[in-house]
Amino acid sequence: MTAPTHSIVWDTGHLGRTEAAVLHAARDIRVEDRPLPPLGVRDVLVEMKSGGICGSDMHYFADGQNGTNVLQKPTVLGHEAAGVIIASGEESALEPGTAVVIEPSLPCGTCATCLSGHSNVCPNGRCFGSPPTDGLFARHTVVPASSVHVLPDAIPAEIGAAVEPLAVAVWAVERAQVEPGHRVLVTGAGPIGLLVVQVLAARGVREIVVTDVNDARLAVAAGLGATDAVNTATQHLAAAGFDCLIECSGVTRALADGILALRPAARAVVVGQAKAAVDGIPLGFLQRYEIDLVTAFRYNNAFPTAIELAASGKVDLRSIITSTYPLSDVAAALEAPVSDPSNLKVLIRY
Repeated sequence: MTAPTHSIVWDTGHLGRTEAAVLHAARDIRVEDRPLPPLGVRDVLVEMKSGGICGSDMHYFADGQNGTNVLQKPTVLGHEAAGVIIASGEESALEPGTAVVIEPSLPCGTCATCLSGHSNVCPNGRCFGSPPTDGLFARHTVVPASSVHVLPDAIPAEIGAAVEPLAVAVWAVERAQVEPGHRVLVTGAGPIGLLVVQVLAARGVREIVVTDVNDARLAVAAGLGATDAVNTATQHLAAAGFDCLIECSGVTRALADGILALRPAARAVVVGQAKAAVDGIPLGFLQRYEIDLVTAFRYNNAFPTAIELAASGKVDLRSIITSTYPLSDVAAALEAPVSDPSNLKVLIRY
């Protein structure tokens, strides 16, 4: 077995230790020595190679909460991660040296929701990096073997963390029920929106219009398959009659205006993080034209498709990666998308 780059004190069935980024309170994150759990028979020990900064991580860091979930105790952040297996439990078929991406959702697997095929919305589920469940911003972590997906050689583990947001985009497009001949409006040209554009283009969608208020991001969208890019801060969205809206910004006005640009019997999908309650959604318009308003939460069986799209080159993961930081600078990494709006996906390298 290849020795890990950073040594750890570890032995099967006993606690080892490693460095991890622990959030103690809003704006108080510390890289600390933390214990590793025992390696179970169905677990793998992963040496991390990349971790992605998500909007939820930024909310926890800035505010001590994300939506209604509030930090109650020191918790390791991070749910976008890839690395290399350096040890496997006795009942895991995965060999040391295997590059993997970690799927962070941890459904219970036994409730009626899980058994009906909707494990992504399991009411008893947990997620790595969602307090109080410790996350993946650590040099090493022990996870269930069932939570990892093998990365092909075409996707280096050093960028493999970006597969997780790609899985979000894949699931959003699945929820949208998009067909190749459709005209699709994508609101928000952040990392998810740009990945949605690429997934749509890979599916042969004939018209993809992207809106945002950031010209630099819109320029990236145009280079990734968008047929039109509109800055709604300076331009009016003249196009209408879209078959589908995929809302990726989390901005209520973008959702409302996007709905009004749909044809009758169209479909609107909310992907960007929604507030607990919102005003201004044209419910009467939705009803009058029987427009389906649906939501997308994380993903359901989307990682294999995401990996295939990235490995084949149909989606370029590097196109959304704009900066990298070492684990020791995790606070700067969490602030980077705010301090420099040109940033898209920020990665932690180990």
